[in-house]
Amino acid sequence: MEPTVDQYVPSDYLPILIQFAAALGFVIFALTLTHLLGPKRNSAVKGAAWESGIESVGDARTPISYKYFMIAILFVLFDVEIIFLYPWAVNFREFGLDGFLQMIVFMSLLMAGFFYVLKKGVLKWE
Repeated sequence: MEPTVDQYVPSDYLPILIQFAAALGFVIFALTLTHLLGPKRNSAVKGAAWESGIESVGDARTPISYKYFMIAILFVLFDVEIIFLYPWAVNFREFGLDGFLQMIVFMSLLMAGFFYVLKKGVLKWE
């Protein structure tokens, strides 16, 4: 029985599998080659922990203020707002009054959250 136009047979996926195998083979080949041919110089300086070219000082487990994380979450929140706001502004005329009212509701909820954060004092640094 011959397959119809809407049916897929396993041989249809052969080019994808070949490309995947070629990519995987290249990665394995490159990693192996660099491991075999690369320099092997170990020293105390090379094995030391460095951050931005400055030697690490202190404990990595020191507590960090929760306000730092709240600022980061706020940044992500307003970044996502722009993701929604930009396409809306580009297609403003096509959405009409209904789209405008939906954006007013969205911005109202966003501003309510922003004023809540201001009231809680998250943005006040000491």
